[in-house]
Amino acid sequence: MHPSDFRYLLAYLVPACAAAGLVGRGLWAWLTPLFVFGLVPLLELLFPPRAATTDRPATAGTPRHWFFDALLYLNVPLQWALLLGFLGVLKTAVLSHWETAGLVFSFGICCGALGINVAHELGHRPRAGEQRLAQALLLSTLYLHFFIEHNRGHHRHVATPHDPATARFRESFWRFLPRAVVGEYRSAWHLEHERLARQPRPGRWWQNQMLRFQGAQAALVLAVLLGFGLLPLLAWLGAAAVGVVLFQLVNYVEHYGLLRRQLLTGAYERVQPHHSWNSEHAVGRILLYELTRHSDHHYLASRPYHTLRYQPASPQMPTGYPGMMLLAALPPLWFRVMDQRVPTPA
Repeated sequence: MHPSDFRYLLAYLVPACAAAGLVGRGLWAWLTPLFVFGLVPLLELLFPPRAATTDRPATAGTPRHWFFDALLYLNVPLQWALLLGFLGVLKTAVLSHWETAGLVFSFGICCGALGINVAHELGHRPRAGEQRLAQALLLSTLYLHFFIEHNRGHHRHVATPHDPATARFRESFWRFLPRAVVGEYRSAWHLEHERLARQPRPGRWWQNQMLRFQGAQAALVLAVLLGFGLLPLLAWLGAAAVGVVLFQLVNYVEHYGLLRRQLLTGAYERVQPHHSWNSEHAVGRILLYELTRHSDHHYLASRPYHTLRYQPASPQMPTGYPGMMLLAALPPLWFRVMDQRVPTPA
């Protein structure tokens, strides 16, 4: 390890801001969105990345190292502690509407950054225990079907018309959002049906992972309703929805307008680095565990986050993910900035 590797500890600023909001309330309830979508985009505009000239990995660390793994694992108890704290505050505290909105938005950011993004990294790991941790995180934001669809669907169909998570050229985010959410859910059911159909003997209903996932989510919703009441449950559902919208904003900016060539056989060319947008802006890279080096992730999904490489062939975003997500929420500005940057198909 190198001393600079400790920079990934800064990723805990996101849950720390959310925890501060739960404790301090008042203006503190809005600390997380102000940090993620205020300070971070400003820093990334003021301090653009240096021009990268090499494809060396993000760190000099080995592919498996306890430090980089532990950073991910710790997000599981943190996310669940934040969920319990969030529900407890909503049940017992007297909050104004704007305080409640701030806490919902803040925990929603954690649902996206911890509950889905960290689960995304762990879900690519081959160890069963790490995949269970991924499912635990996704359960906290009621998005368990992502575990099926992302690995078996998105990575297979990315940058093709068959992928609901690939935004089409000139498709606004607000048109993309319902198509992606519904398409991913339907795709997960289809993929699980295909998996069971390939078994030597017909799969029993209890072997259907989608059914088990829906049962687990329904049980958790019922437990929250009985344990905390209706209003905390509705606030959590709102936070989970915020997390899903933020996740879909990330999907939108990662592959907007990029398509793979269809071969004469009808199949599509292998996924290449130029089929994903990249950002080398340092703050977003750290907060999202190198998700912004998305081209290398799709090129070789088995690479752990700290070994992802800069891919010079990938199209580059003009700023980091938080700033791009804000831009994507405003379609006229998004089209003006990004359409001229979309590479022309070869």
